[in-house]
Amino acid sequence: MTTDSPTPDTGAELLPIATTARTRAALRTLIRPDRGLALTGIGILVAATAVGLLVQPLLGRIVDIVADGRPAGDLTLPVVLLVAVAVVQGLTTTLGLTRIARLGETVLARLRERFVERALNLPADRLERAGAGDLTARVTGDVARVAEAVRSALPEMARSVLAIVLTLGALALLDVRFLLAALLAVPVQLLTARWYVRRALTLYADQRVANGAQQQQLLETIGGAVTVRGHRLEEQHTERSAGRSRKAVDLTMRSVNLVLGFYGRLHIAEYIGLAAVLIAGFWLVRDGAVSIGTATAAALYFHSLFGPVNAALVLLDDAQSAAAGLARLVGVTDLAEQPEPAAGEPAAGKAAAGKPEAGKAAPASVPRQRIASSEAAVTVHAVSHAYGPGRPVLHEVSLSLEPGEHVALVGTSGAGKSTLARIVAGVQQPTSGSVTAPAGTGSAAAGAGEHPVVLVTQEVHVFTGTLAEDLRLARPDASDADLRTALATVHALDWAEALPDGLATVVGEGGHRPDPARAQQLALARLVLADPALAVLDEATAEAGSAGARVLERSAEAALAGRTALVVAHRLTQAVAADRVVVLEAGRVVESGPHDELRDADGPYAALWRAWSGSRTTAPHP
Repeated sequence: MTTDSPTPDTGAELLPIATTARTRAALRTLIRPDRGLALTGIGILVAATAVGLLVQPLLGRIVDIVADGRPAGDLTLPVVLLVAVAVVQGLTTTLGLTRIARLGETVLARLRERFVERALNLPADRLERAGAGDLTARVTGDVARVAEAVRSALPEMARSVLAIVLTLGALALLDVRFLLAALLAVPVQLLTARWYVRRALTLYADQRVANGAQQQQLLETIGGAVTVRGHRLEEQHTERSAGRSRKAVDLTMRSVNLVLGFYGRLHIAEYIGLAAVLIAGFWLVRDGAVSIGTATAAALYFHSLFGPVNAALVLLDDAQSAAAGLARLVGVTDLAEQPEPAAGEPAAGKAAAGKPEAGKAAPASVPRQRIASSEAAVTVHAVSHAYGPGRPVLHEVSLSLEPGEHVALVGTSGAGKSTLARIVAGVQQPTSGSVTAPAGTGSAAAGAGEHPVVLVTQEVHVFTGTLAEDLRLARPDASDADLRTALATVHALDWAEALPDGLATVVGEGGHRPDPARAQQLALARLVLADPALAVLDEATAEAGSAGARVLERSAEAALAGRTALVVAHRLTQAVAADRVVVLEAGRVVESGPHDELRDADGPYAALWRAWSGSRTTAPHP
């Protein structure tokens, strides 16, 4: 179960935050595979702490020997035992903390993997509504908080709790009245912890949200710097950034004041407890109930509690911060979980669980119904979609693509072309309706690859690594010959081999940066390697500019050869080359047919064609 995040003044609908109960359940699920490691680590720490508790009685024994005026030789055994205790405790503590640290790192790795997997599976419109800043803050700041807690707070908390419990037991063994005296500090400590926890969880959650809003504003301002300067909006954006920074700083200072108040209350508890134990020791020694050495051991026991008690309570600061971060991470993983459709049922209202990178194959586990290959390759039935209440984009769109058919989607901006393309590709969940596809369509009928669909958009990404590694994202087992064949298919082999190290050239961040047209060719080459049954191109040639448009269109045509394709046409030359043109207008299909037929029908497509071809020096001919 999750709750909606507080929405800052960004207009974004932030990703949800898991409830406390759901966060605990998710944590138990993460730890369950390593229960043996957890029990072993805790058992070793219990042994190490128990051995360490022998120090105080041995020191008390030394005090009694000195107080009774015994020979110096009597001190040998207690001193030797103290050395042995130190060695054994050091070794067992190291071993136990190592096990706990290994447990923490394993759980953290599992959490990261699950978060990344589920974040990639989020519906595209949900991410757009939340904004990049919220997800960025979670994948960086919140993961870092949880990691810090796992690496430092978790082992220390485990050791501190064990030390507190066993030390209180040791006090009871000396004399139960020492334990009762020590417990006088507990009410103050509990009230302090309650006072802190009730304020910290909300405060840290607000702090995470404020940091996310601050990052979102910085991303928007820096990413849109050209537009900001062009419209002379520098002052407004600076003020917005400053305002959100002030809010983040204010919440940080509130957390600092909270921690200072927390420490002050803990010092009062320490004074009350130590005074009570010393007074109890004085009366018990005076009455002959215990020896001076026993009273000394009791005082040392309570004094030794200062460290673990303070550590445990202070670690509540890290624990609350980590809990807030964990709740935000679990909120994302829960949001992305979608039930699989029952066998034989259409994937109504469902789309693929993952959103692939441009040119990267969608997972083979995409929940899409399979139909006989003799039927339509893809059938869209009464699909509607809205990006929130009152914001409909598609209205009961129905569409079929025959095996091997190339269909061009055209329409004015905002007609719903990209939304329909993403729904057909399976990376967007429709509000209602269904999408069905067969197991073998297009090139799949002739032995296509395992991937049912690949989406290539105008927003391509070149991954950091060698060019070969970038291409193998689509097919990890591809040989160098396969890579060269794919590059040659999309007319990119010449420039790829001309790179300093050919396929071994490092590309992406810190390496060679291909221009937009070449980056798009790499995406198309990944499509060829994936060899999907269905390819969806969403304005995949739009970023090339007029100079590279024709080159990219040739690359796209080659990549789509022999397979079923849905193309959102940025240029109507793509519509000319398609088998059929589907015209969307205000989220509805208003025309469908071959280019020549629609051009001569004097309908919406003819108007688009006249406007497009009339704006060009020489109108292209079919």
